[in-house]
Formats: sequence, C-alpha cells, structure tokens
Amino acid sequence: MKFFTKSFICSCALVGAAVSILSAPSVQAASGSSSSTVKVQVNDELVQFPEVQPFIDNAGTLQVPLRVLSEKLGYQVGWAKQESEIVVTLKSKQQTIQLTTDEKQAIVNSKKISLESSPTLYQGNTYVPLRFITETFGSPIEWNEANRIAIVNVDGKSHKPAWIAPPPAPAPAPKVAAVAIPSMSDQIVQTANTFMGTPYVWGGTTPRGFDCSGFVRYLYEAKGIDLPRTSVQMYDQAGTRVTDLKVGDLVFFAAGSVNHVGIYLGNDQFISATTSRGVTIDSLASSYWGSRYVGAKRVL
Repeated sequence: MKFFTKSFICSCALVGAAVSILSAPSVQAASGSSSSTVKVQVNDELVQFPEVQPFIDNAGTLQVPLRVLSEKLGYQVGWAKQESEIVVTLKSKQQTIQLTTDEKQAIVNSKKISLESSPTLYQGNTYVPLRFITETFGSPIEWNEANRIAIVNVDGKSHKPAWIAPPPAPAPAPKVAAVAIPSMSDQIVQTANTFMGTPYVWGGTTPRGFDCSGFVRYLYEAKGIDLPRTSVQMYDQAGTRVTDLKVGDLVFFAAGSVNHVGIYLGNDQFISATTSRGVTIDSLASSYWGSRYVGAKRVL
C-alpha cells in the first residue's frame, strides 16, 4: 500500500521540489506550451490517464489527477464536500491521508504535513502535488527531460523511461483557439443529457437503467461527490436548501413524502429518470411537476 500512497499524490510541485529532483528551469520554461505534455511513471510502468492528463501549470507545477493514481495503487478513496471545497480521504492498512482542495497541507495519520502546492479542482477532477511523495514518503523522483517523464522510484531504484518521445514534427502544429473549461455543474448537466431515453429500472444505478436517485447519484459520484442513495435522504441530508435555482441544483418532488429527484437545467427545466419515459426533461411549471415540487438543494 505504501507503493500506492507514494504514487497517488503524483501531482507535482516540480519546480519547487525540482531543485534537487528535476531540472526546474526546463520545466518552468515549458509551462503553458504545446511541449509541456508530460507523463508519469511509477518504477518501470507508465501510468495511463484515460480522461484527463497531467499538466504543468503557470507556476511551473506538474499537476497529476488523483483518482487514476489512487485507484491504480490500491487505496480506498473517499470524497466529501465541505462548503466550496472537496475533501479527499485515502486509506490503507498503514495510513490514512486527508487532502482538501486549495489547502497547502495534508493530514497523514493525524499529523499535519505542509505542501508546496495545494490540491486543486481542474476539469472536474482533483489534482495533487508530486512533491508530497518526497516530503512524506521519501520516494525519489527523477525528471527525464528528453522524454518529459517524471519517474517515481517507489522501490528506491533508478528506472529508465518507459516511453521514448517521437522525433519532432517537421513543422509546428497550427495554433488552436483556447476552449473555455465548463464548470462542474455544466459538466454534470452535459453528461446527464447523454443519457436521454435511458430506461427506468427500480433500484437502477447504472446506464443500463436508472431510478431517479440512482441517476442523480451516478452523475455526481463520477465527479467525486458522494450523495445519499435515496431521494428523501438527499433531501434531508445533502447540500443546502436554496430558492434561487442554478444549473446543477437538485430539485425534489413529493406525493405525501419526497419520492422524486432531478437536476435543474435552467429556464424552469430539469432532467430526471421517470417511471413512464425513463431519463427525460420536464418543466417545473407543468401542472404535474409544479404541484409536487417541494424545494431544491445545492451540493456544488
């Protein structure tokens, strides 16, 4: 498990850490350019990031997604929302580690450890600093500039790059206009729309079929936010009650007691898994849903 812990925190403050570990000037010089694509290797194995990728931020810090590394290395990962921040807890037989986004410290077995770079949310994913590995676990890190790989030597041995950079292209690629990164609420809504027409299944929690709370919980869990299982539990326990509805808020309905939940889309519309039509979009202003609407909760 120690192997995993060392790698899991691979999001790296490589410039601050790199004075003795990597070449800080070269990392910082590459920040923000097309050549700043970087890879992470644990011992001899190259880590694959299927959705979001490591990157070097404007401060020269190599940021790496937490979830991929933590799952790969075998830690039990928990997520919770505290006001505007996400708290991540990782557990093994030997250690419990707690990280909070935008806080420059971690709690390792009840002991506070300072971080040079705080965990942060980017593209709906939590990134963490690689320097945490050396500061907390003493695992050496090598920076291979030729192939732009940060090699985490968990076993204490030196390792060669598992990936060799291809020769440079004969001509630079055309510049691509910057794309605005959607908010987490917008990302959740965009994903929700891809499930339009998915059939209703009592107790369903997967794309093969959803019930109303299973649908909502599936979408939020994919972004690291854990919600209660049922609509009434969400209404009683999750988030904060609001009246000024925003995209991504949970909207609740009752027939006697709360028995349905959906996600607000804006313009009085919401998406939910219904018994009659599966995942579909309805209006809060309709006679059916309007008469059953009981309130909204904000969890983002």
